[in-house]
Amino acid sequence: MLPDPALAPLAVRWVAWVAAHRQPVNPLKDDSGRHGGRHQPDDVWFLAGTFGGGASRRCVVPAGRPLFFPAICYWQVGRRNDPVEPMPDASGHAELDGAAVPVRPAGSAASFPVRGFFNNVVSAWPWPVQVSCWGLWGLVPPPGPGTHRLTFAGHDGGRFWVEAEYELEVR
Repeated sequence: MLPDPALAPLAVRWVAWVAAHRQPVNPLKDDSGRHGGRHQPDDVWFLAGTFGGGASRRCVVPAGRPLFFPAICYWQVGRRNDPVEPMPDASGHAELDGAAVPVRPAGSAASFPVRGFFNNVVSAWPWPVQVSCWGLWGLVPPPGPGTHRLTFAGHDGGRFWVEAEYELEVR
């Protein structure tokens, strides 16, 4: 599957979004979804997987926002002038209300600066650090008002796997 260049800017923004959280409220460690609305941009709603294993979360999403999430992803800290190597055996899938959602590969063309809080899960530092990323990403057009079930999962082709289930109330 060829990389989707249209998703790369969202993938970069998603990594910066994760870095914007302190450890206790990091979306990758959130076991309920109660922190899902923190640091969200105005034009898209980011959802998180886990550091491995599964999670079941509930959150409220403002109407009119597309949903963006990784079925599986990774990042590397350090300056790079070329893309991060994709995981050749990675696979993923997603469903919204029982209908398949495509997940497509995308990553940063080169490293980009990420400024997070001290001890954040991306860079660990509060000053800008160069990061590169790659993943299998899903982008869902804005769901209509009401309750929706979004699930996504992925694995690296080996032992590492991620799975997330969201109950989303769109209003």
